[in-house]
Amino acid sequence: MAARAEYGLKKVVWQKIKDTIITDCRKSEVWKILILDYFTTKLMSSCCKMSDLMSEGITIVEDLFKIREPVPQMKAVYFISPTEKCVDALINDFKKKPKYKAAYVYFTDYCDNTLFSKMKQHCGKFIRVCKEINLAFLPHESQVFTCDNAAAFKSIYGVHSKDKETTLETLADQIVTLCATLEENPGIRYRESSLGNAKKLAELVDQKLTHHFEIEGNAAKKAKTPAQLLIVERGFDPATPVLHELTYQAMAYDLIPIINDIYKYKTKDGSEKEALLNEEDQLWVKLRHMHVAQVSEQIPKLVKEISASKKPSDAKNLTITGLSQLMKKMPSFRKQLAQKVVHLHLTEDCMKHFQDSVEKLCKAEQDLALGADAEGQKVKDPMRTLLPVLLFNHSVYDKIRAVLLYIFSLNGTTEENLSKLIQHVKIENESEFILNWKELGVPVISSGTTSLPVRKPSRRERAEETYSLSRWTPIIKDVMEDVLERKLDTREWPHQSTGPSAWNGSGAVSARQKHKPNAQEERRGGSRLLIFIIGGVSYSEMRCAYEVMQAVKSCEVIIGSSHIVTPTGLLDDIKALSKAPMETFEIMDEKSSAK
Repeated sequence: MAARAEYGLKKVVWQKIKDTIITDCRKSEVWKILILDYFTTKLMSSCCKMSDLMSEGITIVEDLFKIREPVPQMKAVYFISPTEKCVDALINDFKKKPKYKAAYVYFTDYCDNTLFSKMKQHCGKFIRVCKEINLAFLPHESQVFTCDNAAAFKSIYGVHSKDKETTLETLADQIVTLCATLEENPGIRYRESSLGNAKKLAELVDQKLTHHFEIEGNAAKKAKTPAQLLIVERGFDPATPVLHELTYQAMAYDLIPIINDIYKYKTKDGSEKEALLNEEDQLWVKLRHMHVAQVSEQIPKLVKEISASKKPSDAKNLTITGLSQLMKKMPSFRKQLAQKVVHLHLTEDCMKHFQDSVEKLCKAEQDLALGADAEGQKVKDPMRTLLPVLLFNHSVYDKIRAVLLYIFSLNGTTEENLSKLIQHVKIENESEFILNWKELGVPVISSGTTSLPVRKPSRRERAEETYSLSRWTPIIKDVMEDVLERKLDTREWPHQSTGPSAWNGSGAVSARQKHKPNAQEERRGGSRLLIFIIGGVSYSEMRCAYEVMQAVKSCEVIIGSSHIVTPTGLLDDIKALSKAPMETFEIMDEKSSAK
């Protein structure tokens, strides 16, 4: 799996930047300044290093919104979002005394005609190039993208939201830039739901894709390619982002305070260190989807392999202290061993949480989610499964997660029962943690006999061996496998637009992407399955994309959302859905009030 990272989204995005922005830079021998906004800074950071830019003639990288020293002898490359704020900042650089010799402007997406005219009017004579390059998404991992918009969750599902339509439009624009970057015009399907957000987003993406290919294809609509885009809402599978996961990446992001992919840990001498968990760390790529029990076995073995030349007698049972001593003895292996130290620390942190409380939770959570125990016996009374969790000294968040799994297993409970559960967890003043799931279309209060029962997705039978505390499989994995086998129910997953009838996810080859001779090699000679989850994608669901692609090597599976969710982060977002927006008011000065 490690080798696949170089075929992934990050490489595709960096190549596109090189084919557009960098190619233009090469036409001039003058070295240039690159100016980025907040979003494009994250985009560039996700797919290249400063050394990559230096080798391409970019000497300085600046923040669009910070005060910058004028460099009138140099040309500036602006890679920015097509927003009024960004365009105004660009204009200000040339309005009075020009800061740079000339401007090369690249927008992440289509620039509104009004903004374009404004820019042309105020600084048109300084602009040498102006292009829209269709890169309005972040390649988070080789098979994962986000729209970098966590606020979209409240905009779409919030009780008091007033910008739902605008948010869906923006997400559609971003999904279209993903398709454009991959040179795909996919068939689109969506999961039917009472909320209708997936259907609306599917319609918007279809319309905007048609418009995009009409513009880019010289007024001829590009034919559908052998790819499929599936759009589904977060409420389709509420259990997966709530369960305690025991695979390494999902477990670490759930239990350890990892912010912006930075893991902080303390060494034995008390000093604090940081490690970035990304695909530059090949060990992280190798371990991230393994069960933590396997990871605990793997790291000492890897240390033993690296330090074999020194043959330490206790390599198999190395502790962090022993590893530190080994590093001092072998400077040539320091970098490799430092990587192992990070994961030794992270694994120990995860295992400590597991042994302290998570182990006691997992059996109950798995039984509730699956409706059966490890022996396959049906759970007849879910309350008996839940009660030990509520009686033990678990955190409030852990108890809320168990209560939610109990409610999900029943498709909602009675108001009386729910009231008792809320009291038991002692969240009488914070009952929104549970009640607000209804805004995602998830039943919280049982529907009763008068209305139709909510239909749960049918599950695939899985014969493979699993750990007893990790029996649950995210529903999206069933969907991925069903669509590749052409078993996805068209009543539950209607077509917004259809692709080639022969598409089956098993190696349909396309002859597009003519700009690069090795494009088909990068595509691995197969088709693509794109999945977008409205309301956040979990680390468990991200893992499924890699597992399915590993099993069906001829199909590239890419999954994404507005943002990535962790269990506690999602609970906080759910709670905030019913929170009214803050009222704004204007303070008038004396002159204004006198008028």
